[in-house]
Amino acid sequence: MKIITLTGQIKIITGLHIGGGDDTMKIGGIDNNVIKTANGNKPYIPGSSLKGKMRSLLEWHYGLVKIQDNGKPFSHNKLDKVDNNQKQDTENLIRLFGSGESGNHEFGITRISVSDCKLSQDSLDRHKQDQLKLTEAKFENTINRKTGTARDPRQTERVPAGVSFDFNIHIKVLDGDSKDQFKAMLEEGLNLIEQDYLGGSGSRGYGRVQFENRKWSDEDKNKDINNDTI
Repeated sequence: MKIITLTGQIKIITGLHIGGGDDTMKIGGIDNNVIKTANGNKPYIPGSSLKGKMRSLLEWHYGLVKIQDNGKPFSHNKLDKVDNNQKQDTENLIRLFGSGESGNHEFGITRISVSDCKLSQDSLDRHKQDQLKLTEAKFENTINRKTGTARDPRQTERVPAGVSFDFNIHIKVLDGDSKDQFKAMLEEGLNLIEQDYLGGSGSRGYGRVQFENRKWSDEDKNKDINNDTI
């Protein structure tokens, strides 16, 4: 087994909201907070959010959502319904992200590991110099269809445009896997997010991002690990 790594930065193009919850109610305060680190109170992007969005968009891209009609992630037990021209991509998706359901199957362990994305050093430095805000409060409301007037005002916290986060994604490559196919699928997943959005309220313009400075690790520096040790 070898482990390859893709690193880079996620640049926020429009305000990003990934909810963090709050155990207190503040009159006149923000209704929907972004998720922040427990130590430091800085916004971050959970690895699960990035991984889940990639998988979801790839399943739509490969036409698997209509096959797995229960709304769950695509499972290995529906492979017999996949068109032959999509079979290889679908099998690699299962190898990379997991089956989506428990049970014995031939594809082995999940290959991908996505770290939480912390603020880039550039964003931290600009924040310390008072040149960059890490969060903003955006007022929103609903429109009364009959009168055309606004109602139910609320505040949503977002990470504003211009902030960037470091991402770090690892892929295990086992005997029989295609490293190049895994790399191509991961790059495709990131490209799909750029064309769609990350986080919530994407239909209202939130969550447009760019994945910059993508860099794959030098695989020659990785130490081979015998598959039998897994």
